[in-house]
Amino acid sequence: MHTEIPPAFSSFLAFDFGLKRTGVAVGNRMLRTATPQPTLRAEGDARWPLIAARIAEWQPDALVVGVPFHPDGAEHENTLRARKFARQLRGRFGLEVYEVDERYSTTEAHSSGARDADAASAAIILEQFLRSLP
Repeated sequence: MHTEIPPAFSSFLAFDFGLKRTGVAVGNRMLRTATPQPTLRAEGDARWPLIAARIAEWQPDALVVGVPFHPDGAEHENTLRARKFARQLRGRFGLEVYEVDERYSTTEAHSSGARDADAASAAIILEQFLRSLP
């Protein structure tokens, strides 16, 4: 799903995009772990200053966005929304953005008892991405 990741890319900020809430997690290539961050509770353009603040705080080498699909792999409306969000991140912040299939991340977050399922989902998405790196 993603292209070759430069070895210099070691820190990542991941997003579990939602219309009202966007989960966030930070992680790095060396430890291959992700830490949930407070979920962004904002809609539309109101989310961009919050995202800019997180990027300024963490200074990631690249970004990761979870892209949802139906269980059979088919796309749906939220697939298109997440991909649009990824393109907007790339355009606004000039960072490389990697997309990850995030089927079942929210279910996994809920089943693990996460208090903030959006942030936990972002961490699951990022750890899945980090495990895929060489």
